[in-house]
Order: sequence, then C-alpha cells, then structure tokens
Amino acid sequence: MKRLAAAAAAAAMLAVLLTVPTYAHHSFAAEFDANNCRDFTGTFTKLDWQSPHAYFYMDIKDASGKVETWSFQTYALITLRRAGNDRQIFLDNIGKDVWVRGCLAKNGRQHYAAAGTLKFSDGVLRQVGQLQD
Repeated sequence: MKRLAAAAAAAAMLAVLLTVPTYAHHSFAAEFDANNCRDFTGTFTKLDWQSPHAYFYMDIKDASGKVETWSFQTYALITLRRAGNDRQIFLDNIGKDVWVRGCLAKNGRQHYAAAGTLKFSDGVLRQVGQLQD
C-alpha cells in the first residue's frame, strides 16, 4: 500500500513538472470590428515579428495632413509563412509607401487595426489577415 501511495505521489509530481503552460487566443471578432474597415495608404516604418502575430507600423497622413503612426496586427506567423509572406518581404518594404485594408479595434484603441490585405511597392496584393467586408 505504501508503494502504491508513493507511486501515485511520484506520478502526480511528474505530471506537475511536465505541465506546459497554455495561452488563450482571441478571435478576430472579439477584438476587431468587421463592419468598420477602411483603406490606409502610408509609409511602412517598422515590423515587430513576434508570436503569435506580427505587427507592422505605418505613418499615415490624416485629412488635415498631420502624420499619425498606426499599428496593424496580422495573421499568426505560421499562417503568414504558409501564404508566402515571409519576414524579409516586410523588411524589404520599410521606408516605402504601402496600401492596406484593415478593420478598426472594437475597444476604441486609437491608431490600431487588423490588417486584411496588403499591397507593397511591387503591386502584389497579399492576404496578411482575415478577410473583411
């Protein structure tokens, strides 16, 4: 009986030690408004290639001509790669004018959107996020 209890305790301890933390992931609809999408044109300024999503930044002129820095969330990195969008294509376009279709954040966060389609200076339309309207 003591051996059984010791084995059970050892198994429980092993299970605790081998447990891998998990991280929740959100849906597009939880964070972004698919009914509030628009086109953006500006200068691609920065890339943050991190898991689970990449983020890129653009300087965009508002209606009055004031420059605002916007950030855009993309698909997960693995999905970007599967779609043929590697990190280098983003880096090659830093400092260049680009176009993106994106949906604004639901929580009212300023200058933040989910990217859907993106066109770099080569003119190729790339899917980098969930399709919108």
